[in-house]
Amino acid sequence: MIAAPVNVDSRLMAAENKRERPALSEVDRSGAVFSALRDLLKPYENEFAVKIDKPGNCYLETKSASLNGRRLFFAAAKIKKNYVSFYLTPLYMFPDLSQRISPTLKKHMQGQSCFNLTFVDQACLDELEQLTQAGFQKLKSQALL
Repeated sequence: MIAAPVNVDSRLMAAENKRERPALSEVDRSGAVFSALRDLLKPYENEFAVKIDKPGNCYLETKSASLNGRRLFFAAAKIKKNYVSFYLTPLYMFPDLSQRISPTLKKHMQGQSCFNLTFVDQACLDELEQLTQAGFQKLKSQALL
C-alpha cells in the first residue's frame, strides 16, 4: 500500500494552532460548561424543588403540583456525550420569551427550549441568565410556582 504524500505545511499549521489554544480535555471542557450553567440555576434553588443535583446533572421543578397533578419542570443542565444541554421550559410555555433570543444564542438552540453548548461563551451565559430570570418571573406572575 502506498502512503499518500503528506503536506508538511498543513501539519506545521495544525501544530501552531494547537499551541495557540491550550488543549482542554473534553471532560474538563464539559465540566466547565456544566459548572457555569449550574451557577445560573443556583439562585432559584429556594423557589423550586431540586429533583436532581449530582455531578453532571441538575434538575429544578416546582415544589407543588400544577394543574395536571404533577410538578412543573423549570430548568436543567446536563452533560451529554458531546455537549452540555441547558433546558428552560418557560421558553416552550411562553413563546414570547423566545423572541428575545439573539442569533448567536439561537445557533446553540435545539428544539424550542434546549441549548447545547460545547464551550463557555460568556455572552451566551449572560443571555441564558436573563432568559432564566424572565422565565422565572413569568411563572411567578402566572401563579405557577
